[in-house]
Order: sequence, then structure tokens, then C-alpha cells
Amino acid sequence: MNCKYGQFYGNFRYLCANSLPKMNLKTIVCALSALVLCSCAGKYEVVSGYAQGGIYSVKYNSSGVKVSRAQIQTAVDGILEQIDTSLSGYNKKSILSRRNAGEDVELNDMFLEVQALAEHYKEITGGAFDAAAGPLFDIWGFGFTSDSLPSEEAIAAAKERCARKEVLNFNAIAQGYSCDKVADYLHSIGVKDMLVDIGEIYCEGLNPDGRGWSIAIDTPSDGNNTPGALISEIWRSDGGAYGVVTSGNYRKFYVKDGKKYAHTIDPRTGRPVEHNLLSATVIAHTATEADALATYFMVIGFDDARAWVEAHDGIEACLITDSQTWTSENF
Repeated sequence: MNCKYGQFYGNFRYLCANSLPKMNLKTIVCALSALVLCSCAGKYEVVSGYAQGGIYSVKYNSSGVKVSRAQIQTAVDGILEQIDTSLSGYNKKSILSRRNAGEDVELNDMFLEVQALAEHYKEITGGAFDAAAGPLFDIWGFGFTSDSLPSEEAIAAAKERCARKEVLNFNAIAQGYSCDKVADYLHSIGVKDMLVDIGEIYCEGLNPDGRGWSIAIDTPSDGNNTPGALISEIWRSDGGAYGVVTSGNYRKFYVKDGKKYAHTIDPRTGRPVEHNLLSATVIAHTATEADALATYFMVIGFDDARAWVEAHDGIEACLITDSQTWTSENF
């Protein structure tokens, strides 16, 4: 139901004034307005907290859900804690960190699932998406070290380490995966309308206004470090289930000797990309897929990313360069 309250109120007031003269108009309108809002919006709750270097927020329609808000908060925190202790490269005690340090550590189901997903996207992207490319990010100063402008010998050595999969880094997929895991939990307890925001986004169903969710896309300009401060596009959901992820080069880069080095590394060349694609927003059926593809598009650049979207059903995108904004047909 499309809740346009002003239009509804006017029509109903006309009906009361002309057909129901003995009834209290204010009482009727207030009661029926409450009914309309209830039927459109349901009862929305929000749980939030700190995870993965930022604030997460989960908004959901609790109508018909038997689990309390407090229980949902605890469950979501538990899921995100498990992801942190399994997949985080910043948590030195995580399975990933210990594995990368050479420890003989048992890999849990979550780690193996994400590792398999990463291998899948490496295969379909021809190596442009590679979770084993961590050594390259390190030598260029975008990983867990502060080195930069490496020599040819250092690049070659890092690529050899990547081929041996010495160091894994799931940063290009973990946030999307986190959104999907939280959404899976919400599905399991009967939630149908939700917006899961953990840096990346998964949304499904309707927002509190009874419409599909709307997601703003930041303007990819240097210095725009505040999400939502400058907006280029707005994507509006049709109520389906979607992952929404933006990847860009405009917030993570450095300039040395007058040249800008972006944080997107092409694992195939071992070097930062040099094309003019500033940001790629991908709409897919899962946030994991959207996350991986957004990273992939930032590696291959505008022309190849556009061609890939046009050749694959079920994927929509907004690609922004320094001279144009392109959106796919059904974006």
C-alpha cells in the first residue's frame, strides 16, 4: 500500500464532511491514520553497535517476530564477533591472522566458506579479484604495513608470495559477507523487511514509509570523507532482496613525487590501477557478490566494468569516472 498521508487525509475529510455529519471527524481521522501507518510500516526496531572499524546499524520490521530486540542485538553482536575472530586481519588473535603468521591453526566453517567464495570470484574474474594479494597491498602501503613505491624486485617477490597464498586478506569480501550472515539470521526469525548496514548494505522488503529502501551514492571526489555529505545518485529498491556495495579510490590514496597512487591494486600486474574509474556501486542478490564485483570493477576500469554488467543479468551498477556517471538500464 502506498501511504500518501496528505492525499488520504484530504479525501477522507471530504467523505466525513459530506456523508458522516454526526461523527467526530478528528477522532475518526486519528484512528484511521493510526491504522494506515500500522498497515504500511509495521513496528520498526533498530539495533546498532561497533564492528569492523565502524558503526553498524540494523533496521527491521518486528511485526510478527517473536524474538525480542535485546535477543536480536545479542545475536547480531555474536555473529559479528565470530566474523572478527575468524576473518579479521586486524585482530591478531583471529584465525586469519594466526594462519597468516604461520601457526598451525584449525580453520572453522566460516573461514572455509569465505575462502571458497574468494576462490570462486578469483576464477570468474580471471585473477583480478584475489584474496591472496595481501603482500601487494603491504608493499604499496595499503595493507598492514606502511611501505610504498616498491622496487621491481619487491613487486616480483610479492607476486610470488601471492601465488603461494602465504597471506590471505578478506577485506574485499568480508563486509558484504557480514551483511548476508546477519540477514540470514533475521530471515530465520521471520523478519521480511530489513536494512543491514555494516559499511556495505543488504536490504529487503519495505522501509517504515511502506516503500522500497533508498540508498545514496556518495560523490567520489577527493576530500569527501563524510558518507552522505555529497551525493551523486540515489538507488531505490523495488522491495526485493539486494546487496548494495560501493568501492572507490577517492578516500584511500597517497600522492608521492606528484603522482597519485590509489589503493586498488591489480593482482595481475602487482601495481595500483591508473584508469579514471573513481567509484563502482554494484547491486546484486547478495552483499557478498556485490562486494566482490565492486572490487573487481575498480580493478578493470570503466569500459570493461560496463561491458561486464551489460553481459550479466541480475547485476546493476553505477559507475562514476572523472567525466561521467553511467547507470545500467534497470539501476
